Amino acid sequence: MRKGWEVKQLNDICEFSNGLWTGKKPPFTEVGVIRNTNFTKDGELDDSDIIYLNVEQGQFLKRKLQFGDIILEKSGGGPKQPVGRVVIFDKVDGNFSFSNFTSVIRITDKRILYHRFLHRYLYHLYTSGVTEKMQSHSTGIRNLKFDDYKQITVPIPSLPEQQRIVASIDESFAAIAQAKANAEKNLANAREVFEAYLRVAFAYKAQGAHGEPLENLCELIVDCEHKTAPIQETGYPSIRTPNIGKGYLILENVNRVSEETYREWTRRAVPQAGDLILAREAPAGNVAIVPENLKVCLGQRTVLIRPLRNQLNPLYLAFLLLSKDVQEVLLSNSRGATVTHVNMKDIRAFKIFALISLPEQQAVVDKLNSLSAETKKLEAIYNQKLTDLDELKKSILEKAFAGELGTL
Repeated sequence: MRKGWEVKQLNDICEFSNGLWTGKKPPFTEVGVIRNTNFTKDGELDDSDIIYLNVEQGQFLKRKLQFGDIILEKSGGGPKQPVGRVVIFDKVDGNFSFSNFTSVIRITDKRILYHRFLHRYLYHLYTSGVTEKMQSHSTGIRNLKFDDYKQITVPIPSLPEQQRIVASIDESFAAIAQAKANAEKNLANAREVFEAYLRVAFAYKAQGAHGEPLENLCELIVDCEHKTAPIQETGYPSIRTPNIGKGYLILENVNRVSEETYREWTRRAVPQAGDLILAREAPAGNVAIVPENLKVCLGQRTVLIRPLRNQLNPLYLAFLLLSKDVQEVLLSNSRGATVTHVNMKDIRAFKIFALISLPEQQAVVDKLNSLSAETKKLEAIYNQKLTDLDELKKSILEKAFAGELGTL
């Protein structure tokens, strides 16, 4: 830290307020309530879906947000998103408050501390993992150890220096945001090339004068068990809908089951290499191929499909089911008011038109595999660039709050 900077604890320079609950006693007033869903991963306030609630007037007056307040996420989060995100409230008009899962940090003397400087510093502590060590969790909800958080030490240079540091960070972050937008656009373009070929390759495979029901082209189509499998730390992967990607299994954070559960959940059919696992909902329509040397069982809302190898190449069927036109027809008869759900009878009766020969199927698969490999290479490049840009943001913040602004 640069010489001449002061260091103070957060609870010595700020006051704190807990969030607002829905009103129970009149008189009520309608206010916009900032929730965790209004926090972006970049520490900005997303006001596109602020919820408006009737709350008690007396409670609201104690918790009315002021320009420059910092809103802290104190409960929520998850394994990939630790609790402790912060955003600045930057509105000057309207009645707004904050939810019971958040708290407000309000600077007591703005003559010595610039709110945007404090926000950037607290955001830096979040992205660098400092606040992650201050969280506890139970029943899936993570909570910030608020007493520990209040004891965070804050480096405080002069007010003009704070403003200069924030301006430099903002300028750097704007350039990074543009670079990220370009990388994300290139990533989307790479995926669009593959999707375009996929659509062309399987045009008209879900419509026509004559079609063959899927069940006639398969050795078996088996529904999953309609109950939740007991899980444990190790064992066989239980494939649920979040584990079904577009042509492949996603084994990160997969649930695992015992030998006994595996036998019970595969009594209808033991999944084999080359079998397809289709998601019937959440999201409906995704399909993955079971790879070699992997024993899995079906989780809820999935279905096992084993094509007849003398008529259907499994990869060809997987690509076909993932193509846009086929997906639209497959999901057109889906049920459910809030969640798309595909019925077993519709899967079995789903017709495939203009089925080509096995050698022709293999040629399509080879072309799609080649395009998929190239797409994945580009995705890896652009995803690494996005990761590097996020790391650059962390580095800029670290140097800024160490007083090394001249090296940025």
